[in-house]
Amino acid sequence: MMRKLISLAAVAGAVIGAVAVTGAGSASASSTTFLRLPGGPTLEIPRAWRVHRSADQVHVVTGACAKPTGHYFEPGCRGFWVMGAKTLKTGGEGFRRYNPVNGPFYPAVDVAPCPANPKLGHVLGKAIAVGYRNIGQGHKAHYRVWPGRCVTYDDATEKSTFTQREWYLPKERLLIVDQWATPGLATVLKNATWAS
Repeated sequence: MMRKLISLAAVAGAVIGAVAVTGAGSASASSTTFLRLPGGPTLEIPRAWRVHRSADQVHVVTGACAKPTGHYFEPGCRGFWVMGAKTLKTGGEGFRRYNPVNGPFYPAVDVAPCPANPKLGHVLGKAIAVGYRNIGQGHKAHYRVWPGRCVTYDDATEKSTFTQREWYLPKERLLIVDQWATPGLATVLKNATWAS
C-alpha cells in the first residue's frame, strides 16, 4: 500500500479549510492519512479528521463543529489544536508566555466559553496529572491534564466538567491541546514519526 503525505499550505492570515493529499500512483483505500507538523513530527491520523491551519496553529477537527476555522475558544467544535512558537508567546493566562509549569494554555484575561456550551464559562483547576509522554521515538513531551469546570457566568454554579490535556515539546516549541478527550489521540502522538 502506498503511503500518502498531506501537503499543507499556509496563507498569511488566512485559514485554509481544505487539505491537499498528495502522492504518486492511484488513490489508496487507506482509512488514515499523514499530517506533518512544521519542525516537528508527522502524525498518522484518521482520514475523517479535517485539518485547518492559520498562522502557526493547526486545528484538527475530529467530530461535529459548526465553525472549524474559528478561534481557539470556539465552543462546540470537537477536535484538538497544535500551537506553534508565535502563539505560545501569549498562550498563558493574561496573555503571558506559555509555560506548563505556570499553568495551562489559556490565552485570555477573562472567562472563556465552555467547550461544549457557549452559555457557560470554563475554569481550569490545578493539574491532576503531570509527567512526560512520548511523541514518537526519542521525543518526550511535558504532559499535563487540567480539570475543567463549566460554570454559570452569574454565580459560578458548576454544570459539567471536562479535562484539558496538553503535550508540550519545548525544543520544537509545539503544544498539542485537547479539551475533548479525543479518542485515539494519545496513540497517534505516541506513534508519531520524525524526519532523520
